[in-house]
Amino acid sequence: MKIRLQYLSLVAGVSLLAACGGSDAPAPANEGDAPAADGAAGAADASAAAAPEAPAADDVATVDGSVFADFTGDAANGETIFAQCSACHVVEPGVNRTGPSLAGIVGRAAGSVEGYNYTPANANSGITWTAEKMFQYLENPARVVPGTKMAFAGLPNPQDRADVIAYLASTGQ
Repeated sequence: MKIRLQYLSLVAGVSLLAACGGSDAPAPANEGDAPAADGAAGAADASAAAAPEAPAADDVATVDGSVFADFTGDAANGETIFAQCSACHVVEPGVNRTGPSLAGIVGRAAGSVEGYNYTPANANSGITWTAEKMFQYLENPARVVPGTKMAFAGLPNPQDRADVIAYLASTGQ
C-alpha cells in the first residue's frame, strides 16, 4: 500500500509539472520502478535522489550540452513561449504574482525582487541571472535551484530557452 501511495504521489507531482511546463514534462516512472519499501534506507535514497546538488552559481553547463552562445534568440517567438509562464510571472516592474516580476531579470541577482517572498533556496543561491545562467535554469529549474517553489518542468528545447531570454531582455525595464 505504501509503495502504491508513493507511486500515486509521483504521478500527481509529474502531472502538476506537466500542467505548468507544457507537453515536454518527463513521463512518470513505471509502477514497477517504485522504490522498495525497506524503511529508512529507502527513504534516504529517495531523498538523496530528489535533492541533487545544484550547480555552482557561476556554472552554466546544461544537461543536454547546449550552449547559449550557439543560439540566436527570437524575441517574438519568446513572447509566444512566455505565455506558459504568464500564469505566474509578468514583465511589468513591481507586479508580483505566484512568481516574482521578471522585469529587468537579465543581470539581476536571484531573490532580489522587492515584495516577493522567495524560498531560502532561491534567495541564498548566489546566482546572478545572466543570459547563460537563465539558459541553464530554464532547462530544469529544480536542478539549478533545488528547493525552489517554482513548479515548472523546464524548456527542453534550447532554441525555446534562447527565445524566452531574448524576449525577457527585450522588455528591458
